[in-house]
Amino acid sequence: MLKNIDAGVLNITFDDAGPADGWPVILLHGFPYDIQAYADIIPGLASNGARVITPYLRGFGPTRFLSTTTPRSGQQAAIAHDLLALMDALEIKSAILVGYDWGGRAACIVAALWPERVRGLVSIGSYAIQDIAAAMKPAAPEAEVPYWYQYYFHSERGRNALIQQRQSVCELLWRQWSPTWNFTPQAFETSSQSWSNPDFVEVVLHSYRHRFGLVEGDIAYEATEAALAELPSINVPTIAVDGGDDGLLLGGTRSHAPKFCSSYHYRRIEGAGHNLPQEAPLQLVQLILELV
Repeated sequence: MLKNIDAGVLNITFDDAGPADGWPVILLHGFPYDIQAYADIIPGLASNGARVITPYLRGFGPTRFLSTTTPRSGQQAAIAHDLLALMDALEIKSAILVGYDWGGRAACIVAALWPERVRGLVSIGSYAIQDIAAAMKPAAPEAEVPYWYQYYFHSERGRNALIQQRQSVCELLWRQWSPTWNFTPQAFETSSQSWSNPDFVEVVLHSYRHRFGLVEGDIAYEATEAALAELPSINVPTIAVDGGDDGLLLGGTRSHAPKFCSSYHYRRIEGAGHNLPQEAPLQLVQLILELV
């Protein structure tokens, strides 16, 4: 059931499923996706006693800023604070966090900086905290290619593409990042409705510009960004997982293992790409249940 609640600087819309007194799990989507990524996961968790909270991130779907003066930041610290604010508003002291892409980054940050709020972590893409200080260090040319969209969004040409050709840009990303996923036009159309949020463009552009140090962040998150600049380790029980066909995280993220200091298991799901929750829901449910 969709609900909404004031949490921090947002009115967050979220799906709330399962028993109200169940063990809490929060499912966090990425860009350019939405909560539909978890549609086939929610019932499996709820039937196993979970209270499943699946929010629309800032800039997506019906989630809205409470004030016109709040910066439309997409920086990593902002998304993490949104997650904390939602947990506070719902009076959830601690939860299992599950996320990928932007959502995985929020989950990793909360696990790293506020471990008492995290019972366990399923991080699709492993350690997702951004090393902004090193963002201008080039990778091998072939490794840069999948990130063309980020460099595109640094320009006004990229802004105009998000405004004028949003669905085409995002559909291309879906296909490149999940080359073996034959998603239906209906599945794409359902998620694409979430990108009509009036703040989508500004939040997305800020996210991809801030992570390269090209724009200033929201001063409200300055202390958190300073803590993240230290690239803190994660000390909660973690299952890190990659899609074997992920067209963005080439080579996988097994090398991230040293950043996890509690119980840690790495898994790779073949036949799935970047949007792993929607591509391999049954396998992901089983991984989540391993942390219960």
